Amino acid sequence: MFKSVLIANRGEIACRIMHTAKRLGMRTIAVYSVADADALHVLEADEAHLLGPAPANESYLRADKILEIAQYAHADCIHPGYGFLSENAEFAEACEDAGIVFVGPTAAAIRAMGLKDAAKKLMVGAGVPVVPGYHGADQDPKALAKEAAKIGYPVLIKAVAGGGGKGMRRVDDAKDFEAALNGAIREGEKAFGNGHVLIEKYIEKPRHIEIQVFADSHGNVVHLFERDCSLQRRHQKVVEEAPAPGMPDALRDVMGKAAVDAAKAIDYRGAGTIEFIVDASKALTADGFFFMEMNTRLQVEHPVTEEITGQDLVAWQFAVAAGEELPLSQVHLEIEGHAVEVRLYAENPSRKFLPSTGTLHHLKFPEEDGFIRIETGVTEGDTVSVYYDPMLAKVIAWDATREKAIDRLVTALRELEVAGVKTNASFLAEAVDHTAFRAGDIDTGFIENHLSDLVPAETGPGAVEKALAVIGLLCLRQGVTELAAAETLEPESPWAALDGFRIGGIAHERMTFTGDHGFEARIRYDDGDVILGIDGEEFDVEGELDEDGLTVAIDGEHHTAGVHFMADRLVLMHQARTYELSFADPLAPELAAEVGGAGLAAPMPGKIISVLAKAGDRVKRGQAIVVLEAMKMEHTLAAPADITIETIGAGPGDQVAEGMMIVTFAGN
Repeated sequence: MFKSVLIANRGEIACRIMHTAKRLGMRTIAVYSVADADALHVLEADEAHLLGPAPANESYLRADKILEIAQYAHADCIHPGYGFLSENAEFAEACEDAGIVFVGPTAAAIRAMGLKDAAKKLMVGAGVPVVPGYHGADQDPKALAKEAAKIGYPVLIKAVAGGGGKGMRRVDDAKDFEAALNGAIREGEKAFGNGHVLIEKYIEKPRHIEIQVFADSHGNVVHLFERDCSLQRRHQKVVEEAPAPGMPDALRDVMGKAAVDAAKAIDYRGAGTIEFIVDASKALTADGFFFMEMNTRLQVEHPVTEEITGQDLVAWQFAVAAGEELPLSQVHLEIEGHAVEVRLYAENPSRKFLPSTGTLHHLKFPEEDGFIRIETGVTEGDTVSVYYDPMLAKVIAWDATREKAIDRLVTALRELEVAGVKTNASFLAEAVDHTAFRAGDIDTGFIENHLSDLVPAETGPGAVEKALAVIGLLCLRQGVTELAAAETLEPESPWAALDGFRIGGIAHERMTFTGDHGFEARIRYDDGDVILGIDGEEFDVEGELDEDGLTVAIDGEHHTAGVHFMADRLVLMHQARTYELSFADPLAPELAAEVGGAGLAAPMPGKIISVLAKAGDRVKRGQAIVVLEAMKMEHTLAAPADITIETIGAGPGDQVAEGMMIVTFAGN
């Protein structure tokens, strides 16, 4: 086994690899960008080395710099994790040339599966079923449009070098083909340096089921069963589980064999995933699955496979890379229980899932045990920047049955506390707790079809949340007062209390919260009791605030919540939802009226990709005006109404800050 490993990655996967490497007695070497100088993977490593500036192409994609550091640090091997250089054949070759083991497949295998069109041709030769489509070399837009018509709409345009949903577009009608093609080409060129595409028949009710395969250099190949990754948004996985709901044993065997055959066809080595599209419009049968692509690396969702098999896939990777045989043969691999994983992102579901940047002022995960597993690369105080994927953590639940695993996951998600950025925690909880999901009625259109259930209209805090906010402030104020009193000569003095003590009367006070969801609360102190009046109702309340959070009884009903205080604001975290509330300062000057409706502002920092209109144009409601690239994805800014453009203040290639007004409209 190796004595040292350089982990050519960041975030939660770098930490995940590091934990196994340390358990195996290996010296861990981290690399980092300027933006990640204080990141968790840097702090946990035995040693860490600076790569360069924050942008990935100047740091984590610098293969030459990573190899230079690996040689300087005397690393025996390099583990690429996923993303970045994990599927870069040239990097794998460079490692071999430098005498450093690349913990992954050979460069030849990466190349064989790196381009989707070539991979599908290989699979046809290996007898693996593929989706009908066009995988040819002719990339003329007119020729591609003809092929799409021949296949029959709807079709899926996919960048041949794509992954993670980038460079992928669904097209339902011929009139939309050209625009979708241009978008797919543009994303493919930017993300992968390759604008070539393929076209496939779009399966109307598809399930995304993948098979984990593993191969060694001694000719042994096994599969570690399947994962269902059907819940996706913009072709990116959101929820993954293993085993797949409703999977018949016979189909599992057939798909497992097809996956093993695919790995053997390219003389594969290491961890890989064969991804299939399964037609869910009918019962799952042996003639209803099709090869989609192979990922020649460890997958984000690998923990669910580990949970149901009891195996450490990273340890398997190290063993295979060291020339050892696979730890187990196929007959010794079994499924035990069920596991579900969700990806916690810093994003705002209510604003079309736009990434949310900022400081993690407060971060509290549910406790890990034999049923809940957390994989993260961030800690409280870290900054979520625009430079990298905004995933904060993966939350995984395991139990003996799918129903129990879902119950545990929902509970864990409702215990999450994050302040400083918006997250998709509530969206995830609603998704896995949805009646259709629990029933196993899933396909890749699940999120879109149930979006109104999963992302309900934004509302302010309810009566319980308002009460929690008020009690949180009261508890904070009492705690501060008690600390101050402890420093006085009379710490037990009634003047040091905030319990409404009065000579000859009952105390009253008001507390006012401002903003979009402002409200006023009346607090009455009556013989030791605290009576809270909100929205015309009264509640008997008591509460306690400590390092574990806020514990409150409202009319005898107990509630817990997280609360974080920031100057004149508090952030309340309750049942996977976060509420930021400002409380009024009577000494502050009245704020000027906010300007609204003047135009289109950048929802987050990014770069302008294209401007689709000009000053003076009359545009229709919903018409695209500007395309902004941010967090490695494209976002379209559209007209809010039928309106005339007055000015456009940025052009292609311009960097824009969050909140910068890009488009203004006449008459506003």
